[in-house]
Amino acid sequence: MPDATPRTGFYPGTFDPVTNGHLDIIERAARLVDRLVIGVAENIGKQPLLPLDERILCLTTEVRGLARRTGTTIDVIGFGNLLIHAARSQGATVIVRGLRVVADFDYEMQMFGMNHHLAPDIETIFLMANERSQYISSRLVKEVARMGGDIAGFVPPFTRRHVLARLGG
Repeated sequence: MPDATPRTGFYPGTFDPVTNGHLDIIERAARLVDRLVIGVAENIGKQPLLPLDERILCLTTEVRGLARRTGTTIDVIGFGNLLIHAARSQGATVIVRGLRVVADFDYEMQMFGMNHHLAPDIETIFLMANERSQYISSRLVKEVARMGGDIAGFVPPFTRRHVLARLGG
């Protein structure tokens, strides 16, 4: 008899700003679960360009179409506690992580080990970035924007407007 409990995935990140690469991972992850929670980390240590409420607004706006296309419930929340605590509070049994390059793998393996030790009942799955977005990072998007470069190919339009407004452009 199939399990009637909906499968909930948790995709955490700072999303400062959300990029087209993030949206690709979100869409692909949404096909694997019944409900996907995008956890926007407060992460004040990174000194984000966009405040938490703006990052949540950008993500909520950008994923509406993805939720309709995939038929998956997609929720966006902010969190400032341990990732596993945030995932567990949402009923997640899976943490979704995106990988772009080998350097990501080293960091993500450390995170996986720590999370698995703290919550062995929550599985981690890794999705590889598609070839069109492997080089995109939020850090580089902000750097290009700060230097007056065009970020239209890296972030969706709503988010682009927020980034440029924050930078006074």
